Amino acid sequence: MHMHCVQANSIGGFVSSIPKSSLSLSPTTTMAMPSPNSLRVAAAQMTSVSDLAANFATCSGLVKEAASAGAKLLCFPEAFSYVGTKDGDSVSVAQPLDGPIMNQYCSLARESSIWLSLGGFQEKGSDPQHLCNTHVIVDETGKIRSSYRKIHLFDVDVPGGRVYKESSFTEPGKDIVAVDSPIGRLGLSVCYDLRFPEMYQLLRFQHEAQVLLVPSAFTKVTGAAHWEILLRARAIETQCYVIAAAQTGKHGDKRESYGDTLIIDPWGTIVGRLPDRLSTGIVVADIDLSLVDSVREKMPIAKQRMPIDFWKAASL
Repeated sequence: MHMHCVQANSIGGFVSSIPKSSLSLSPTTTMAMPSPNSLRVAAAQMTSVSDLAANFATCSGLVKEAASAGAKLLCFPEAFSYVGTKDGDSVSVAQPLDGPIMNQYCSLARESSIWLSLGGFQEKGSDPQHLCNTHVIVDETGKIRSSYRKIHLFDVDVPGGRVYKESSFTEPGKDIVAVDSPIGRLGLSVCYDLRFPEMYQLLRFQHEAQVLLVPSAFTKVTGAAHWEILLRARAIETQCYVIAAAQTGKHGDKRESYGDTLIIDPWGTIVGRLPDRLSTGIVVADIDLSLVDSVREKMPIAKQRMPIDFWKAASL
């Protein structure tokens, strides 16, 4: 697939209705050339802050831009609606999925008739001290189709960086989730899940995912070292498209995200990428599910992989 850069207000022949000045949107977007069987998707890149209204205004503009570009689905990054100034701040803004914050985002989907992947929403937990880091899929009518609670929590001492302990204020999820959509069967995950390939194996081989969604807020240090290679590995080993919307830039004094929103095909080729990994904007690409079928047919790993019982016996 070829990629080319065009002005954000003229995307592949689709004219955006967003004035550039109001939202500081990226001046460019990157997009794959369409094919007859293609389905248009978009992924956002943004710098969320500790201001719910400001983040919603940014997201609203990006939704309009994606809809104007003809995208059927727009994917937002982890913590799209709020990033606190310090760990645990987000517990104070956590709400149930039928609360006013999520209702606002459901209205955005309905008003623009577009599916939204809202990755990493602060869902109210089972006690006042905890939230769930929840990836929510909303359809074009504004209805919540599915939700996934992040399983792998970011408890890490980043080399050359700071110590994170997401589990101090977040409950881990317990269920793997996939859901059908207009752009194929979606496998849901969030950020740090990316480092656990067995989860994506289950999404592909048990839950029949065709497109893996990885909304993230990778740190600057870990992003520079591992972000692209992990995403491409997941695409290759599962033979799925991967859409990875990313937080970017400085969210305050203590937190900085790597950025580099990517769309990757099932052969591991990057088919969508913003030219500036620190900008706010969207990347648009046309995905083709017949390519998923072709890659899987020519390299039939689903038939060739060994069952778990084989490996149990082989390790004796």
